[in-house]
Amino acid sequence: MLKKILSGEACAKCRLCCIFDRYDVWETPVFTEEIRDRIQAERPDARFISKDGGYIFRVEELKGDELFSCPALTENGCMLGDDKPFDCRIWPYRIMEVGGRRAITFASICEELYARPLSQLVDYLKDGLADKIFAYADEHPEIVKPYYEGYPVLLFERKPL
Repeated sequence: MLKKILSGEACAKCRLCCIFDRYDVWETPVFTEEIRDRIQAERPDARFISKDGGYIFRVEELKGDELFSCPALTENGCMLGDDKPFDCRIWPYRIMEVGGRRAITFASICEELYARPLSQLVDYLKDGLADKIFAYADEHPEIVKPYYEGYPVLLFERKPL
């Protein structure tokens, strides 16, 4: 979904969005039932909990510098290929609730896109991606996360929740 502005090679090398520490474990993606089942077929030890009509990983409390890696992550990248969850397909963009409105924010931890001008990131949203994100959130409200301090807001939805 972001191939116009982010190369698959850069993502495959980095993998930072697939590994979580105790501070960002809330960022794990929301899965559909089909994707959850596919992961569990390949990784029977992966555990999920239901969240508002979707599924998220069940992650035990992480201590210190302990990390949690997405069970779909392999040495060759994501085992899901182009069937990644929507959260993963739009990352480092996030959809969050900010003051009663949905907004598209940006995870500045993605070095590849963080180095780009902010105007380019916003223009890409305005070129149709924002409409796709908001439309998906209409059908899957479980992907809307509460606002987390430090995520720059790039674009507010025109209508309130």
